[in-house]
Amino acid sequence: MKKRLLTALGLVVALASATPALAVERISAVHAFAPSLIYTQSFLEFVKKVNEKGAGVVQIDVRGGPEVIGLPQQPDAVRNGVVDMAYTAASFYGGTVPERDALVASNTNAIHARGNGGIDLLNQIHQQKMGVYYLGWFDSGISYNLYTVNEPKLDAQGNLDVSALRLRSNPVYDAFFKDVLGAQPVSIPTPEVYAGLERGVVNATGWTQIGLNDLKWDRFLKYRIEPSFFSTDMGVIVNMARWNRLSAPAKKVLQDAALEHERATAQRFIDLGNKQKQEMVAAGMRVVSLQGPAAERFSKAAREATWNRMRTQMERHPDGLKNYDRLIGLFNKQ
Repeated sequence: MKKRLLTALGLVVALASATPALAVERISAVHAFAPSLIYTQSFLEFVKKVNEKGAGVVQIDVRGGPEVIGLPQQPDAVRNGVVDMAYTAASFYGGTVPERDALVASNTNAIHARGNGGIDLLNQIHQQKMGVYYLGWFDSGISYNLYTVNEPKLDAQGNLDVSALRLRSNPVYDAFFKDVLGAQPVSIPTPEVYAGLERGVVNATGWTQIGLNDLKWDRFLKYRIEPSFFSTDMGVIVNMARWNRLSAPAKKVLQDAALEHERATAQRFIDLGNKQKQEMVAAGMRVVSLQGPAAERFSKAAREATWNRMRTQMERHPDGLKNYDRLIGLFNKQ
């Protein structure tokens, strides 16, 4: 009996030693901006969290930024499986997922929208319409401002006069700049804006409340127009087929880290926005604030222009306006 038991134990040990350890699951990723920008640094913090928590389970391999895959091409690269993950702006795939404008026109942040189910709903829509998994809305709660080289002019009613502005634009604010402000903006990718300001191709641009100094645009832009408008729409998308192939432990590491990073950045970036505004003013940036009804019109127009764009683009899809009102409610505090 003893001999048979020892033989059986020896067989178990031999089988265990012959079974290879499970391989670490690896996720390839790209990010929207250069490493020097604060948004990219935020994403790299998330990557670090995943790689620490996921040691032996899952690791993210960052290939680089727009020098590897151009920012506008990154969403399709994820959808088509060229790369597994991208930290990118939802505005660059608005034609595919028009519901992304719920992020752009939001007056709140990821903590609010995660808690009430808004981000989960947006994830379902991403899966259905784009074949990607929406992992998280990062760096939320930060708004945009208009920045100008020269002192902005106001009309007799206190509204912003855009007639002298050569306004740089991108898909985030096209509807507002064109349809409401009546500007004829120049579309310039983020990496080329510095040269555009230097050569005078543009003399104004929209940008978020943080990161202007990282881009060195403050060398040219000397005026900041209030009130702020919109909300950042930076997030992480994952190829759906790749997500489905991940093990349950790997998915848990990624989702837990994303939830933690959503909360951390939503809280930290609001404070950082206030701090950087003070620093810019101390360095010579002048703030021009629209007043009273003019300020109210400006804010309302930005929000409604974005909702109208979302409505128009959703109507072109088979589902029509399904979830339109619900998304507006989930991504806004009343």
